Amino acid sequence: MTSGTATDDALTAELLTLAREAAHRAGALLRDGRPDDLAVARTKSSPIDVVTEMDIAAEKLITGFLSDHRPEDGFLGEEGAASPGTSGVRWVIDPLDGTVNYLYGLPTWAVSIAAEVDGETVVGVVEAPMRGETFHAVRGGGAYLGERRLRCRPAPPLDQALVSTGFNYVQTVRAHQAEVAHRLIPLLRDIRRGGSAAIDLADLAAGRLDGYYERGLRPWDLAAGDLIARESGALTGGRPGCPPDGDLTVAAVPGVFEPLQTLLEDFGAWHD
Repeated sequence: MTSGTATDDALTAELLTLAREAAHRAGALLRDGRPDDLAVARTKSSPIDVVTEMDIAAEKLITGFLSDHRPEDGFLGEEGAASPGTSGVRWVIDPLDGTVNYLYGLPTWAVSIAAEVDGETVVGVVEAPMRGETFHAVRGGGAYLGERRLRCRPAPPLDQALVSTGFNYVQTVRAHQAEVAHRLIPLLRDIRRGGSAAIDLADLAAGRLDGYYERGLRPWDLAAGDLIARESGALTGGRPGCPPDGDLTVAAVPGVFEPLQTLLEDFGAWHD
């Protein structure tokens, strides 16, 4: 092992430890500190795309904790954290993925934290407090649920594949997404809609889904979950030949990924 590799391994281990601790602290805050009269603090893309006071508090907790330990790192957070940093490390944070679920008291929400080094994701953590589950992955080191190594499911025929998706909060976009789902459903086992991209990607890694797709994701929605899915053996991408992005994110077990991606391209899932 070269000294450079040893340095890289030490940095990755440090980033993973910090990401897990920050996600755990934010998850505990969100789980235990949720007020009974939780209210919407503001809206984003539409009146139903909401931010609560707890999203903001959780992001402040995460960025404060990470800054205390690594003050030269950069941040990209859903609730406004944005700084380039000087270390080559950037944290990509969704402090509460599944805000509407959280607002309604539904359990499917998560804290998602990824660490990038020189623009490449090397660590991903998804903390699902109401499940008591923590997923993590290190680039080249596998995906885990707690201490259990994860492998995605063996590929079924497409018509036996269970696929999850999500819908945009902008009405016109959501209407087209419903049309795409309507065309897909007869070709699959079924479709699920959980409400948290991070959990959907982690569930794919854990063998609970065969595939997942969504239009309109932002980097903080998918950074950690994408790494966890890939490290479990799943394939991820966007439109054919493209990485996952805001136009389209597709993730699936090998054998389902390509036909699902082809159908989504044919059905125009990447546009309104």
